[in-house]
Amino acid sequence: MRNITISGEFIKLDALLKFANLASSGGEAKIRIAQGEVLVNGEVCTMRGKKLRTGDTVTLDGQTVVIA
Repeated sequence: MRNITISGEFIKLDALLKFANLASSGGEAKIRIAQGEVLVNGEVCTMRGKKLRTGDTVTLDGQTVVIA
């Protein structure tokens, strides 16, 4: 598990996947989210525009990041 620090109030899920290097591109992030491969706070999330805030966790391929 690793921490990702954001400067604003929130970051959208697809942008976080790219920022945290969990997806190589926005297109890949969109597809993986749509296929239900991404967990937000332990639950499948298919909304690529989901707003993530401090304390939220995102898991993809066994890698988890925490928003700080």
